[in-house]
Amino acid sequence: MSTDSAPSPAVAVIDIGSNSIKMLVAARDATGTIQSLAGRTIETRISAGISRAQPELSEDGMTRGLAAVVELLAVAAPFAPVRTVLVATSAVRDAGNGAEFRQRVRTATGHEIRTLTGDEEANLIGRGLTCDPALAALQEFYVFDLGGGSLECLHFRARRIHQAISLQLGCVRLTERFIGDVNAPLVMAESTALAVHVRDELKRSSFRFSVVAPEAVFTGGSMSTVRAIRGALHGLALEDTPAIVGIDTLAHLLEELAPLTLAQRKAVPGMPAARADVFPAALVTMLSVADYAHVDRFHHSLHNLRWGLAAAALEALP
Repeated sequence: MSTDSAPSPAVAVIDIGSNSIKMLVAARDATGTIQSLAGRTIETRISAGISRAQPELSEDGMTRGLAAVVELLAVAAPFAPVRTVLVATSAVRDAGNGAEFRQRVRTATGHEIRTLTGDEEANLIGRGLTCDPALAALQEFYVFDLGGGSLECLHFRARRIHQAISLQLGCVRLTERFIGDVNAPLVMAESTALAVHVRDELKRSSFRFSVVAPEAVFTGGSMSTVRAIRGALHGLALEDTPAIVGIDTLAHLLEELAPLTLAQRKAVPGMPAARADVFPAALVTMLSVADYAHVDRFHHSLHNLRWGLAAAALEALP
C-alpha cells in the first residue's frame, strides 16, 4: 500500500521482543479501518540467558538489538510517521541491565523505549486482535501469544477482555531450562518435563478456563513458523496457507522434527534458522496449552501487540 492511499497520518511501532524485533507502520483508511503500510521483522534473540535467576542482556544481544532498532527506524522513515512508539517486553523487562539497553537506544536514536508490564502486554495484544477482520465473527474466545520470554493468555467475552495474564512460559526461556542440548534431537524425558511444567504453571495461575472451551486464537512467531513450514511444502507464502491450524498438525510436525538435529531442523523448508533451536519447545508448549484448554484447533492471527499499539497511537492523535 502506498502512503497516498491512506488519508490519516501514519504511526510507527517497534516491538522489541525476546526472539525478534518487529516494526509496523499503520494508518487509518477512509473507512477508519487500520491498515498496514509497512512491516518488517529482524531476528535478534536478545533474550539469551533469560532463564537464569538474575537474567542479563549480553553485550552481543544489546548490539544486535540496537542495530535492528536503527534499521527498522530507517525503514519506517519514508512514511513520515507522526508518532513512533518503541516498546520492550519480557527480555528487557526481566533483565537486570534492561535500563542500560534502553539508554543505548535513547542515545543512538533519540527515542525512548517503554517497557511494558505483563498485564499491559496482554491487554495490548488483545486490542490488536480486535483489528483483525478475519476474527470479526468471534465473540467468546481465548488468545494465546507465545514469545521468547513469556506466554500471554486472554479470554474474551462479547469481544471484550474478561481475563488477561502473562506467564513466564516463553520458548527461549523453556528451551534454556529444559532442553539440555539444542543441537541434538529432542529427548522425550525433556519434552515431557517441559509439558508438565507448562500444565502446572497454567494450573497455578489465576487464569480460569471454561468447562466448554470457546474458539482459540494463537499469535506469535512460533505459529507463523508452523504456517511457513506448511506453506513451503506446497509452494505457498505464509499468508496463503489456512489460518486455522489443527492440533493434529502441530502434533505431526513435532513428531517429524523431534528426531532431527539442529542442523537438520535448519534445513527444513520454511524454518527460520534463528528459530530452529527453540521451535521444538514452542511446539510442546502449544500442544500443552491446547490440551489443558481442551481446544482442538487454533485461529492464527498476525494482528497482535504491534497492532494494539498502533491502534492506541492512532486513537491518541489530535
